[in-house]
Amino acid sequence: MRFMVVVKANRDSEAGKLPDEKILTEMGKFNEELAKAGVMLAAEGLQASSKGARVRFDGKKRTVTDGPFTETKELIAGFWIWQVKSKEEAIEWLKRAPFDQTEVEIRQIFELEDFGPALTPEARKSEMNLREQMAAKKR
Repeated sequence: MRFMVVVKANRDSEAGKLPDEKILTEMGKFNEELAKAGVMLAAEGLQASSKGARVRFDGKKRTVTDGPFTETKELIAGFWIWQVKSKEEAIEWLKRAPFDQTEVEIRQIFELEDFGPALTPEARKSEMNLREQMAAKKR
C-alpha cells in the first residue's frame, strides 16, 4: 500500500522560515531510516503559499487566485510518499518523526485495482504506459 503523508503548514512555514540545522539533521536521519527500510518513495518540502496559486474550475470558467492564502490549517508544507503494508505501519513510522508542534495527515493512495471494472482494459493499458514513461524519465 502506498500512502501520502501530508505535513500541514504553520505560521513559520508560511513566513518562509527555513528549519534550523538541528531539525534538518534530525529529519535527515529519519529520512535515511525510511529509505533504508524501503518505505520512502518520495519526500519534498513546499515553498510558502505566497509563491503559489489556486485555480478554481466552474464549468468552462477558470479563475486564478495568487497566494498567499489565509487559512494556514488548509495548507501543506511538505509530503512523503511511503510504501508500507498497512495504515497502522505508516502511523508507527510517523510517530517516530522528529516533529515538535505540527499536524500530519496520512492518506492512502489509490492503486489501479481500486477502480474495479470502471477502469477499462484500454484505460488500464494507457495508465500503465504513462507510468512506464514517467519511470523512464527518472532514470
